[in-house]
Amino acid sequence: MEREKFEEILTGYLKEIHIELNQEQILQFYQYMELLIEWNQKINLTAITEPHEIILKHFVDSLTIEKEIKKGAVIVDIGTGAGFPGIPLKIYRKDIKIILVDSLNKRLNFLNEVIKTLKLEKIETIHSRAEEFGRNKKYREKFDIATSRAVANLATLSEYLIPLVKEGGKCICMKGSDVKEELEKSKKAIFVLGGKICDINDFSLPNTDMKRNIITIKKIEKTPSKYPRKPGLPAKEPIS
Repeated sequence: MEREKFEEILTGYLKEIHIELNQEQILQFYQYMELLIEWNQKINLTAITEPHEIILKHFVDSLTIEKEIKKGAVIVDIGTGAGFPGIPLKIYRKDIKIILVDSLNKRLNFLNEVIKTLKLEKIETIHSRAEEFGRNKKYREKFDIATSRAVANLATLSEYLIPLVKEGGKCICMKGSDVKEELEKSKKAIFVLGGKICDINDFSLPNTDMKRNIITIKKIEKTPSKYPRKPGLPAKEPIS
């Protein structure tokens, strides 16, 4: 896709969610897309490879949580994969600090190349399982926001995210269209881990019927030290 067409599509969608980019940011998104398509031929980063779909389903979708993020926030993106939502947020918001966490080194090699090419600052990658990261005293309960997109069911995801945020901080869980069952099954886990659901925002991606839900969990008290449990358990045996 030519840069001019890319700019037209990206800025058109973002206008619908009241986000404007400068020319440097547009170039960074374009470079990101090119790297994603190039690297995806070597390693499996995403099933979404058509430029128009990358713009909508990766870039625009990632930025739908931007208004939830206060100035200067310190954020962790768990199971970031090809960098979503963390890198789009970092391109748009120079004020925030982001740590991208993933369990596969080959994905981190890609992310480090993106960070270097786009000259992004206040962003780093860490190779870790979510459970191990949450037990690391250097990171546990240190973040203003923990977020994740399309990683696990809400009960399991809560055990990954809630231990990472400070009291008063929040978890922003990016979900698809149908979350009623997940919400019901996650109530005990969220309570046990020290969280409370404070907002559920359902919407459609701009100019489409693609439904999304953003579930925001506020951390109201410390997470018991036994959580998260050892790798694999939160997914195999969610708190219920």
